[in-house]
Amino acid sequence: MSAAKHPKGSGPPLTGKLAASNRKATHDYFIEETIEAGLSLLGPEVKSLREGKVNLRDGYAKIVRGEVLLYDVHISPYTFTTNSAPDPRRTRKLLLRKAEIRKLIGKVKEKGIALVPLKVYFKANGKAKLALGLARGKKLYDKRESIKRRESDRELRRLNKGNRFNQ
Repeated sequence: MSAAKHPKGSGPPLTGKLAASNRKATHDYFIEETIEAGLSLLGPEVKSLREGKVNLRDGYAKIVRGEVLLYDVHISPYTFTTNSAPDPRRTRKLLLRKAEIRKLIGKVKEKGIALVPLKVYFKANGKAKLALGLARGKKLYDKRESIKRRESDRELRRLNKGNRFNQ
C-alpha cells in the first residue's frame, strides 16, 4: 500500500495495517460475502489493536434491536493505560449504515448463516475496520476436501517452481 500523508500534516505516514485475522473462520465456514464495518472502541483498545493484541477466533456478531454487536472478541488491555482498562471481552458495537443492516437482517434469517469476524485492520486514515463475513458452516467432509485441495495446490506449486521451462 502506498503511504498517505498524516491527517494533520505531522507525524509518520499512515498505511493500511492488518491487526489480526481469523484464519480458523475460512477453515470452518464458506464465506459468501464480506462487509467492512467500523468498530466502536475506547482509546486503550485502539492502542492494543495497533500492537496486534486481538483474538478473533471465538468471535461472532449478532443483530440486536437494529444494531450489529460484536461478541467474544478478546482485545488485551493496553499495558500503559493510566485509568481503568475496559473488559477485554466486552460487547462492541459495529458501525454500519441502516441499509447495510437491513440487508444483513434479511441474509441472517436464512438457515445456517452466521456473521463471523474475518480480520481487523487499519485504513490509511487511521480508522480501525472489521471485515465481517456472511458465513455458512462447513461439514466435516467439506473441511477434508479443502485441506486436500490446498495440499495438492501446494504440491503443484512446489513442482512447478523447479521447472524452468514452465513460464
